[in-house]
Amino acid sequence: MIELIDQTEVAGALKGACVAIGNFDGLHLGHQALAGTAVEIARKAGSPSGLVTFEPHPKSVFQPEQPVFRLTPPRLKAALARSFGVNFCAAIPFNRDLASVEAEDFVERYLVRALGISHIVSGYDFHFGKGRRGSPALLQELGGRFGFGVTIVDQVTREDGTSPFSSSSVRAALHAGNIEQANAQLGYRWTVIGNVVKGDRRGHTIGFPTANIMLDPGMEPCHGIYAVRVRDLSGDRQKVLMGAAYFGWRPTFDTDRVFLEAFLLDFDGDLYGHELAVEFVDMIRPDEKFDDLDALVAQMNRDCDDIRKLLHEDAAVDAGLPLLAAQMSGRLYQELR
Repeated sequence: MIELIDQTEVAGALKGACVAIGNFDGLHLGHQALAGTAVEIARKAGSPSGLVTFEPHPKSVFQPEQPVFRLTPPRLKAALARSFGVNFCAAIPFNRDLASVEAEDFVERYLVRALGISHIVSGYDFHFGKGRRGSPALLQELGGRFGFGVTIVDQVTREDGTSPFSSSSVRAALHAGNIEQANAQLGYRWTVIGNVVKGDRRGHTIGFPTANIMLDPGMEPCHGIYAVRVRDLSGDRQKVLMGAAYFGWRPTFDTDRVFLEAFLLDFDGDLYGHELAVEFVDMIRPDEKFDDLDALVAQMNRDCDDIRKLLHEDAAVDAGLPLLAAQMSGRLYQELR
């Protein structure tokens, strides 16, 4: 288990690692190619493997008024990395000071002194340092100067050679409600992790008590009803629950807040304060406003029937979540300062 610590360099046991570097929001199949390359190189060399990433997302620093739709907040990113075989994640705090560091100084300060890397894996389009002057070519030059190996991974695309994987295309698919497309690019089902908070208990009054999940600002998938698999990270992690999730403004009730509400099928219990992992399997229908509560309740019953059938018939419903949830305990990030 890698602890989150506040120090200027990683623990000695992690020195000499082969690391992949990037923002890695989503850890989609393109990112996984970099992580897999680092893991394989590390395995052959008998060294640790790691991901070097940045927190917060650079867009949050330069455009703080526009919350970023984060696909994988830090803890989820680290858990995914572990499930892909990476030994640790090192998060470099991103701020305007870091953005002004010359590329050569960045490599020497963080990669050489703090991490003591033996090898680095970079995407073909990775840029870093002041003015984004750092490039894969410069990494290779500096690798020769400081004595670490460099591997550059070409653009990763679908099997037919089209449509490169990207975090922005995953977000676009989620905005459009195309869960199948988003999950295909991610290589696992998109998962949201959050704490259950007290709502207005309106769901109890109409027979559909829901777990209200606190979300990060900027999280904006398509508003509507989803089929989900849910795991209680504060309880029995081995039990996967079926659920109907709602993301939206609740237009029937004229609210002005965005919610993620999960109604768990065949479940009776108190989840207030618990942390849940919600895995999105498919979108059932877009959000809509109903004339009255009777019409809303009738549609919700139909939604639950459709979701129950879909989740029972989907032979691969457990893809991703059981593996991921096993990684969620403890603190997985190591922060470099």
